[in-house]
Amino acid sequence: MKKYINYSLILITFMSILLSSCTKKADSKSTFNPNREVTISSNKDSSRTEKPKSIAVFVPGICADSAIYAMLVDGVTAAVEVYNSDKTDAEKAKLYVLEAGTNQAEWSSKLTTLAAQMKYDVIISSNPSLPDLAVPILEQFPSQKFILLDAELKGNPNIYTICYNQYEQAFLAGYIGGLMSKSHKMALIAAQEYPVMNNIILPYFEKGGKAADSSTTVDFRIVGNWYDANKGALLADSVIANKVDVILPICGGAAQGVINSAVNNKAYITWFDDNGFSKAPGTVISSSIMKQKEMAAIVTENYLANLTHWGNADMVGIQDGFVSFVQDDPLYIQTVPENIRNKMAELLDQIRNGEYQLK
Repeated sequence: MKKYINYSLILITFMSILLSSCTKKADSKSTFNPNREVTISSNKDSSRTEKPKSIAVFVPGICADSAIYAMLVDGVTAAVEVYNSDKTDAEKAKLYVLEAGTNQAEWSSKLTTLAAQMKYDVIISSNPSLPDLAVPILEQFPSQKFILLDAELKGNPNIYTICYNQYEQAFLAGYIGGLMSKSHKMALIAAQEYPVMNNIILPYFEKGGKAADSSTTVDFRIVGNWYDANKGALLADSVIANKVDVILPICGGAAQGVINSAVNNKAYITWFDDNGFSKAPGTVISSSIMKQKEMAAIVTENYLANLTHWGNADMVGIQDGFVSFVQDDPLYIQTVPENIRNKMAELLDQIRNGEYQLK
């Protein structure tokens, strides 16, 4: 017996459940197709009994300090709960969550230890640096599977990745920054250098700024870790002293120091990944959102249904509904002048409709 599942129905189902439960050329097209029809075997009609699936979520940080990681855990948890809802205790999937902390130097050893237990069929995580950590582990544990969100690696049969269109995110952050900047000087303060940062986020943040005003420049600074708020503040103070008046922080917990400096020095902040307006009203001028919770639920559901396309590297963006730019927050409306909000709305519509191609 065959059952047909449409990914768009899965997305709608999970969004309702989640609400109730606690380098290549850049373009606006996604490589991820949530509407493709697939065929799977029904477990209930199977003549053989599969062993219960076991899932580990590796959080490269602390959920309480990161909305993105909290959404990862919530999405996976919701998918497992739905899967288990009609299963016997013996059939239910097992879920384990490990918070690895903010010391990135420990992530590799903690991830290796998790894989070495050889009791988790798949390890699900989210961070652009995770592919570089996972690949060496497969040399020791070749049967381990990884599903990595907000990351990109194609061609490894044990790894599936799906990333958000950070060409779009970075360009939008740069564009509104360029429109709001009086000095035409912006800065990006990152936790570390990695391929997505160096090849996508930084150059497209600068491209967005120059699209708003061709004289815009971008200063690039590195914290060296994902947690040092004091160093984040010092770096922000330094660039602001050089007339920078718009900063994009992508540095985890260190971003709080950047925000504090911006507030004290009357600079602006553009924010990535979740709604950050409440972090500093009047200082944060934009927020782009990744629908991490929904995506985490979908990739987990696909895994549990044996639908994971191992070796693929998919991307989702504004057209797919997994990346958005907050336009209705009262703090956005209060902080950003109407003429600039109108320009942002026009650009978003053009990207959404495929009229504006990022190159």
